[in-house]
Amino acid sequence: MVEELERIYTVPLIGAYKTVRGKRTSRAVKILKSFLARHMKTQEERVKVSAEVNSFLWQRGMQRPPRRVKVKVKRDAKGEVSVSLVEEPKAEKPAEKPAEKPKQEEKKG
Repeated sequence: MVEELERIYTVPLIGAYKTVRGKRTSRAVKILKSFLARHMKTQEERVKVSAEVNSFLWQRGMQRPPRRVKVKVKRDAKGEVSVSLVEEPKAEKPAEKPAEKPKQEEKKG
């Protein structure tokens, strides 16, 4: 019996750039499913990609998919695998104050 499992993966999609420009994002989706099926020990047909992952892959169009994607993967007891994006907290940079220039005194002549 398959046990439940949850993991986070950074999936390299650089292989999609080895195909023709018009099919790169479609190839990236196939690479993603293949990678996750291999690492979660299931079949590609059982890997379900969420709508947000799909829109993330397609957001720059068909010709320029992202080079890598970080995903959270859950496998249930039946062997079904669901894929969602990892929600990382954005590191907020402290607002830097611009350096003040020393004031020059005006010469009275």
